[in-house]
Amino acid sequence: MLTTSAGNGPSVGLAPSPSLAPDTAQGTARRWWRDAVIYQVYVRSFRDTTGDGIGDLAGVRAGLPYLKKLGVDGIWLSPFFPSPQHDHGYDVADYRDVDPAYGDLAAFDLLVAEAHRLGLKVLLDIVPNHCSSEHPWFRAALEDEPGGPSRSLFHFADGRGTDGELPPNNWHAMFGGPAWSRVKDKDGRPGQWYLHMFTPEQPDLNWRNPEVSADFEKVLRFWLDRGVDGFRIDVAAGLFKHPELPDSPDPAADERTRDSVNPLAWNQPEVHGVWRSWRALCEEYTARDGHDRLLVGEVSVRTPSEQAAYVRPDELHQAFFFHLLTAPWDVDVFRKVISEALTDIASTGSTVTWVLNNHDQVRTVTRYATGQGGTAAGVGPARARAAALLMLALPGAAYVYQGEELGLPEVDDLPDEVLTDPIFHRTGSRQHVRDGCRVPLPWSGQAAPFGFGTAADGAADGGARTWLPQPASFAGHTADRALADTGSFWHLYREGLQLRRTLPQLGEGTLRWLDSPPQVLAFVRGDGLVCAVNFGTEPVPAPVPGTPLLASGDCPEGTLPGSTAAWWMHAPDSSESREP
Repeated sequence: MLTTSAGNGPSVGLAPSPSLAPDTAQGTARRWWRDAVIYQVYVRSFRDTTGDGIGDLAGVRAGLPYLKKLGVDGIWLSPFFPSPQHDHGYDVADYRDVDPAYGDLAAFDLLVAEAHRLGLKVLLDIVPNHCSSEHPWFRAALEDEPGGPSRSLFHFADGRGTDGELPPNNWHAMFGGPAWSRVKDKDGRPGQWYLHMFTPEQPDLNWRNPEVSADFEKVLRFWLDRGVDGFRIDVAAGLFKHPELPDSPDPAADERTRDSVNPLAWNQPEVHGVWRSWRALCEEYTARDGHDRLLVGEVSVRTPSEQAAYVRPDELHQAFFFHLLTAPWDVDVFRKVISEALTDIASTGSTVTWVLNNHDQVRTVTRYATGQGGTAAGVGPARARAAALLMLALPGAAYVYQGEELGLPEVDDLPDEVLTDPIFHRTGSRQHVRDGCRVPLPWSGQAAPFGFGTAADGAADGGARTWLPQPASFAGHTADRALADTGSFWHLYREGLQLRRTLPQLGEGTLRWLDSPPQVLAFVRGDGLVCAVNFGTEPVPAPVPGTPLLASGDCPEGTLPGSTAAWWMHAPDSSESREP
């Protein structure tokens, strides 16, 4: 008999509020983003059509049928704007064009048109916290005098010390070193300093200057007018800094954690005004044609309750819930973060936006291979498959990072000489280096470039060059091989997405926790869809009888093996707890 877990109450999840009816399933126009599954495309590593070893927009367009077959609802494109590529596009020199390495505006328009023909949404990655040091604004600022109008678009300040030789404050950049760099005056002497919370090639914009806000509104309209369905917002808790730029009590916190920790540089209250403005702009476009435009934020804050402030009804539609991504493979931690998310985010009327992988994090196949009981062969892939099935069963939306559906591991043995991540070049340390999850995708064949580019696989010179080298082990993870193997990661994702689309119990809604053995997380969705995950290494009795609808691994009837997740349909009896 199924029973709810008394210690957590009978129901956790989104309870639709009458005051938020347009955003809920009870509203007259259900909003597509509330339980959508979006596929993150890291353009540089998706598919190459020119043979230069770098993915491009035409390659994304060529891969759209593959994504449609997988069953996602849309794509999020990493930055493809003109950029010197110091941080592979997150240093933007022009927000209204396409970098020639990736194509041109005509290629972009073709991509959007084809995606929409296939029923796929298109989200762009906007970077408002900082721009490139080659942006025209910053070039003008370097030519300007201290206190001049061009410098007011950034954070320029006089240094401390006898001759201004010390930075204006003690902050460290997230990617290593001081958060300030000094410029030279026109006479060649050392001058003011400017703030960059990531690299010197990425100066932070000053959002207290209304010219910055006005220009970004034009940027959003430029791309909305070209048909995009929304934006992923980089560093959405940034933009504003403490107006006095004081010293931090823990100046190296960002550098140490590679996260937005400095309370003086992130999560300032003024940022919410920007998101209210951007939400109003998106609603303006939605009102014109009835098609929702989406804002999803990269919101890195300490607690789910802080994140909830970003997804209030008049701010961002979604914010990535990173607490699940950073959770270790531990049943108690998973249960805690899921409960907190569903409680705090639901109070705003939004839905939780779940994510397990992205372009900045070690892939789950590798990440879950360590920790509690994580030494046996194959445990990393098994746990990654189980986590994927768990994520797809949770209420709300989900984002899948390219290659996740192929079971790609982290490429953690790249030689130093090929690493491109500015974290490595600024710190000399491989810790937190992100290149390993960005290696170009393998599509077909037995040797590099595995169908990624136009050159023949296994060419005489050792294979076509890709901007990061692909390991020989990628031969076991190609898309062609995955599609042919019904037991692959790809088929698990596809079947999970198909069930999510067809079963009314999945997607938006609530969940009810079930009593379960110590290493098992189990819950009910809607009217009888049961999901259970065995975080342990030993098999346990299945929470319900019968054969699962879908399982992440071999799951004999009546048993839930270790490192395995499964879904069952179960008709509750009259003694089972119901939602209030």
